[in-house]
Amino acid sequence: MKALSPLVVFLILYLVTSIVAQDFYKVPIAVAFLISSVYALLTVKGTMNERIAIFAKGAGNSTMVLMLAIFILAGAFAASAKTMGAVDATVNLALNYLPERFVLPGIFLASCFISLSIGTSCGTIAALTPLAVGIAQQAEIDIPLMVGLVVGGTYFGDNLSFISDTTIVATQTQGCSMRDKFRVNIRIVAPVAILMLIIYYFLGENVSSPTENGDVNPWLVAPYLAVVVLAILGLNVLIVLAIGLALTGIIGMSMGNYDLFGWFAAMNEGMMGMSELIIMTILAGGMLEIIRYNGGIDLIIKALTRNIHGKRGGELSIAALTSLVNICTANNTVAIITAGPIAKDIAQRFRIDPRRSASILDTASCFTQGLLPYGAQVLIAAGLSQLNPIAIVPNLFYPMLIGLALLLAILSRYPRKFS
Repeated sequence: MKALSPLVVFLILYLVTSIVAQDFYKVPIAVAFLISSVYALLTVKGTMNERIAIFAKGAGNSTMVLMLAIFILAGAFAASAKTMGAVDATVNLALNYLPERFVLPGIFLASCFISLSIGTSCGTIAALTPLAVGIAQQAEIDIPLMVGLVVGGTYFGDNLSFISDTTIVATQTQGCSMRDKFRVNIRIVAPVAILMLIIYYFLGENVSSPTENGDVNPWLVAPYLAVVVLAILGLNVLIVLAIGLALTGIIGMSMGNYDLFGWFAAMNEGMMGMSELIIMTILAGGMLEIIRYNGGIDLIIKALTRNIHGKRGGELSIAALTSLVNICTANNTVAIITAGPIAKDIAQRFRIDPRRSASILDTASCFTQGLLPYGAQVLIAAGLSQLNPIAIVPNLFYPMLIGLALLLAILSRYPRKFS
């Protein structure tokens, strides 16, 4: 248990203390990560330089650095677009032309479609969250509900996209084609997506647009449209955000909404607004690397695979294994990389179709990652919407329901064609 103790310290410091105090703002999450990270360093044998090297390996790996770059660009883009009036213009566009009852399902569908096209949830969240918050404020929609809608929808694409990291890793570790994995996966999650569209349609029944909406300036909307279109075309998320950022500068200065120095100030404000998020990400990455180094992940794997009986037991073990590793790594791609080889052994032992085991890996990781208050996706959305991550989690209906759908699919052997 020593290997997992830093995670226990974090949970006690943040979750338990906040529950006792009945205030999730009482203990800053960055402070909880700082204290648990310092404790994690004390659990490693060796000189302080050796301990810090292990911590730095997790805090500064390529996945982590990419994540930080997305945070920085997303913050700069969101703030500069907002300063030049892009958010208000886009909100007015949506409220003028989108029927009131279709506001919620329309944004959910956009989140699903964009994430499916670009294969990443983080980029979709960065593009849509500011717009969703603006529409929520104008139409008097609960902001955590709207942000949860956007974040939840992104997992539809993260789970199914052919260019998603999770899809690539899941199929490679299980030895099946992406097309075949998609055929199994879509049968499990498509009913959930359809159900969510219906639910959001009825939740939007009482949505009311303001009686007087402002004029729509198409040039101010252009940066967001460019981000969405380029994302759909499959460009790298960093390139998409960089182009969107450049457009905010060109359009904003040409229309006189700010000068060069005003644009710089807006970008700086956006990047500084992501500072707490960046600190949390670095500390979490280092702490989780120490847990991995001390054998915490292996400990979980051995405990889960000790007593497995039958296909259902094997499939449930694959799902539970992926979820637990995901909780410890806060990264669904890393969780699949870690659990994938073990899942393949379990699948071969119990003659589980590799297309099915790949689907279970991917869906379980998206379900878990979608509900982590310290996961990158929720943290990005929280940073862009100025919400506490805990306020978003209860509104993540889609990740919750795909977890339930996966459990029912395992218990009922659905779809039977692949069982």
